[in-house]
Amino acid sequence: MKIFDRVLNPREIRRRLGLNQEQFWTQIGVTQSGGSRYESGRDMPKPVRELLRLVHVEQIDLSQVKRVDFEIIGYLKETHPDLYRSLRRAARGRSRDGLAGGDAFEAGDDLIDLPAPVEPRSTGT
Repeated sequence: MKIFDRVLNPREIRRRLGLNQEQFWTQIGVTQSGGSRYESGRDMPKPVRELLRLVHVEQIDLSQVKRVDFEIIGYLKETHPDLYRSLRRAARGRSRDGLAGGDAFEAGDDLIDLPAPVEPRSTGT
């Protein structure tokens, strides 16, 4: 069983982040009613599950990610694996220090950090 098959409880993540359904689900392109169905137990497609993980668990701003970033990571992993591992450890240490006030899900050997609840974002309406 993969980490997020076992850990990913969208309602729990949403509540820990302090967001309502509309705020939580629209950030990943899902309607509030669709998100409600996922929170009630309907199977979540893998792409939606991955977007939820990236945006709400990993706290990645997808508008800032570019294809070249992945190309650089792949190149670094392939040609300089020691440097890649060293940079990865340094980045993890930095991010864990910054998330000291957050919650965490434990999944096997992995610890999945969740930041502390955030203030709801204005929808501009």
